[in-house]
Amino acid sequence: MRVVSGDKKGLSLKAVPGTTTRPTTDKVKEAIFNMIGPYFDGGIGLDLFGGSGGLGIEALSRGLQSMIFVDRDGKAIRTIKENLNFCKLTDRAEVYRNDAERALKAIEKRELQFDLIILDPPYKAQKLLHLMEEIQKRHLLKEEGIIMAEHENNVELPEVIGKLHCVKKEVYGLTVISIYKHG
Repeated sequence: MRVVSGDKKGLSLKAVPGTTTRPTTDKVKEAIFNMIGPYFDGGIGLDLFGGSGGLGIEALSRGLQSMIFVDRDGKAIRTIKENLNFCKLTDRAEVYRNDAERALKAIEKRELQFDLIILDPPYKAQKLLHLMEEIQKRHLLKEEGIIMAEHENNVELPEVIGKLHCVKKEVYGLTVISIYKHG
């Protein structure tokens, strides 16, 4: 697992020890960023299921100004911090150990809005539809912002969720990438 492109291209990233997380492959990571970027001119991101931090670090490497990483697993939090430190990105990131829904409530209090929200929850416990409804209810996505949802191919997300519209959907084996924007 490595950073695919940008100013940190080629740096290796550690995976979370054990089998509780499923790292996004470099091939799928490249495809995701070709769909949503591939590069950014600043902006703020939220990686709500940070895992190893690979997707959020990729966004930072490709020009996103800052990223908030959230994960409820202590091993994942340690791995994210190690990877950010190794990539010299700690000054552009915040890392929190929290449940996704509680994190959204806490972020709302800070009155933050995001250019990019990454939703890559564990395949076994996906609540993507509910999370996207919560993101809208809490006004966490900028008007021109993007939500990237990674999910299993047996999960069918609606084309329209509130004011969000699916603008792209690609299948990579068992993995589906769905991109949502305000309609």
